Amino acid sequence: MSDVHDAEQTERALKLWVVLSRAHAAVAAHSQADIARHGLTPAEFGVLEALHHKGPLLLGEVQKKILVTSGGVTYLVDRLAARGLVERRRCDRDRRAYYAALTPAGDALIGEIFPAHAQAMRNALAGLDEQEKDAAIRLLRTLGRHAAETDAKGGG
Repeated sequence: MSDVHDAEQTERALKLWVVLSRAHAAVAAHSQADIARHGLTPAEFGVLEALHHKGPLLLGEVQKKILVTSGGVTYLVDRLAARGLVERRRCDRDRRAYYAALTPAGDALIGEIFPAHAQAMRNALAGLDEQEKDAAIRLLRTLGRHAAETDAKGGG
């Protein structure tokens, strides 16, 4: 009986993973298509969006917000700075640290494109009503926290 129960739990977990992955891919396609219209990568958009909503951030804070490596955030900020959308500002408290901040051009760009992006995401997620979205947020947050606390290398 235990082996059957274990097999059912394994099958259910794998099914959830497949459904979650497919849903993420479908929604991400909407996001990526909208972002690409503006000549940005999703990571570049993530930097602009984080700075738009949070104001100037230390590079390490940007890294945590958009989930890239420290080298990745440096590369992204360099690319956006070369386009005149972001600038680096030295941190007064720690001379080794730098803030990333939107330039007026970056602020104008993200201010112009974010409302349409938010609407694209709203449309992509319209398959759930508001109560279902709240439940999904709660469940996925619980799932993510548990997965983060579990040893990914241990296989169990």
